[in-house]
Amino acid sequence: MKITFLGTGTSCGVPMPTCQCPVCKSTDPRDNRLRASVLIETDDGNNILIDCGPDFRQQALRADIKKLDALLITHIHFDHCAGLDDLRAYSFRNSLNTYAEDSVAETFIKHYDYIFVHRYPGVPSVDLHRISPTDVIKVGNNEIVPIRVFHGKLPILGYRIGPLAYITDCTGIADEDWKKLEGIDTLILDALRWHPHPTHWTVEQAMEAVRRIKPRHTYFTHMSHEIGLHQEVNQRLDDDVELAYDGLIINV
Repeated sequence: MKITFLGTGTSCGVPMPTCQCPVCKSTDPRDNRLRASVLIETDDGNNILIDCGPDFRQQALRADIKKLDALLITHIHFDHCAGLDDLRAYSFRNSLNTYAEDSVAETFIKHYDYIFVHRYPGVPSVDLHRISPTDVIKVGNNEIVPIRVFHGKLPILGYRIGPLAYITDCTGIADEDWKKLEGIDTLILDALRWHPHPTHWTVEQAMEAVRRIKPRHTYFTHMSHEIGLHQEVNQRLDDDVELAYDGLIINV
């Protein structure tokens, strides 16, 4: 399984407009972060996209994405789903199977009326599947298990695909869903910054979760400019934990 980090930034991205901090002015390309999203290429040839934010078109061109077989949505915040219209090129021939919770699906239908209700030629063709944390999603030969995560008070979804788990925008995991993370090889986890935030884990809180889950390796994502410079922060992290960066490709 091949994972490409399309974006590893928070809702404002990095650099953040108007900011003159060392991270936003950094010349290290690893400090430039588009909105968070990953592409998973499975061993049986399926391309699974997790989240589709406002930078998706740029990300798709940069990563040379030729096809998509499924889209998994974590939650309704627009830094994770505002790129839905850019799926046109990936759904001309076949509808794109898209998986989201019921509340997310209802918001999609409301905000994207021209895609789901009053359609016209050329709009994305999206086959919307409503899911819950008790479901198992099947894409090709791959079983995908949703994980109940809390983004502050907002219930959202993380996902486990075989040995990989992806959790973003997190301040907690449902008590009954920690067991879904047992035995994973690779964890991709939200770590916004060092000081507290009401709807995201700090770096220290994320490392506490890593110590509980015990994956072989962890990559932090959804990072703000306040986390610090990539090269310096990596030296402060636990063993087998590192910051992801846009364009990073790993194999699991």
